Amino acid sequence: MAEIVEAPFRAPWWLRSPHLQTLWGPLWRHADELPRRRETLPLADGDHLLLDWAGPAPAPGALRVALLHGLSGSSDSHYVRGTQARLAAAGIASVAINSRGAAAPNDTALSYHAGEIDDLDAVFRHLRAADSRGPLVAMGVSLGGSRLLNWLARADSGALSAAVAVCSPLGLATCADRMDQGLSRIYRRHLIGELLAGLRRQQRHLETVAPDQARRLAALNLNGIRSFWQFDGQVIAPLYGFRDAAHYYAECSAGPRLPAIRTPTLMIQAEDDPFMTPSILPGQGDLGPGVTLELSGQGGHVGFVAGTPAHPDYWLEKRLAAFAAGFAGVPLTSAAG
Repeated sequence: MAEIVEAPFRAPWWLRSPHLQTLWGPLWRHADELPRRRETLPLADGDHLLLDWAGPAPAPGALRVALLHGLSGSSDSHYVRGTQARLAAAGIASVAINSRGAAAPNDTALSYHAGEIDDLDAVFRHLRAADSRGPLVAMGVSLGGSRLLNWLARADSGALSAAVAVCSPLGLATCADRMDQGLSRIYRRHLIGELLAGLRRQQRHLETVAPDQARRLAALNLNGIRSFWQFDGQVIAPLYGFRDAAHYYAECSAGPRLPAIRTPTLMIQAEDDPFMTPSILPGQGDLGPGVTLELSGQGGHVGFVAGTPAHPDYWLEKRLAAFAAGFAGVPLTSAAG
């Protein structure tokens, strides 16, 4: 049954600012030591995805967790490495899904967006082919959460035992507007700079391996892009067949699709998230029967850091690991039912 609950997270006195919460991980966190093994998953269109496994080799019937990063992120994003390290310490196998072009240049002009679910579906089918019965939990962060929620609402095949979406931009137009305001413009500038650099790197790679795909990127108008409205209108829309940014936002915002979600799903959102506004947060009547919204007054964007400066405590990763561990030993049919 759908419900909204209060998250137990409380920001410490030295990290109450949502911007400090947001910036702590990218700027000051030391990378977790994490042995990993890489798998390359071929895709139907001739491209591929890079999957980074951590923790024990998954035994038949054992719990596996799939992690999906946010915009301009990868399997090396601090929240992905931290969560995989936490899961590995608990003896849980996890796989970080690198979206196209995230960890290394890919072989087509495509990358990913908030409503892209075909690549996600390919990964879930691949994981289910390897083990059809063991519990499988997916976790998406930021834009990755949006993709996961869209998959659950539009293409749920019953592959997942449960899902978690963290700090998801449920209303894309509202979030794009928010990123044009105040200090949030710092994040916007950084993210768009990373995305444009990635496109140029991808084009150089494609000029060698797939010149026809390189021409698709060369045809894009990358001039004067300073907002997400411009980036999504000049890059995402033409690459993926949307009329413009407004059409993309209307089609791919996950918020309106939440009532369709049936698989057990935990959403974690912070009211002070500087990437969005409280207006995007759903009410109980906006949630599908499988969804629980865990709402925190603090936490910033993918922050949720407690503890002390010398010994920070990453509450979010502990919460994700605890949620996943609750499905250990639960067969697929029991979890999905």
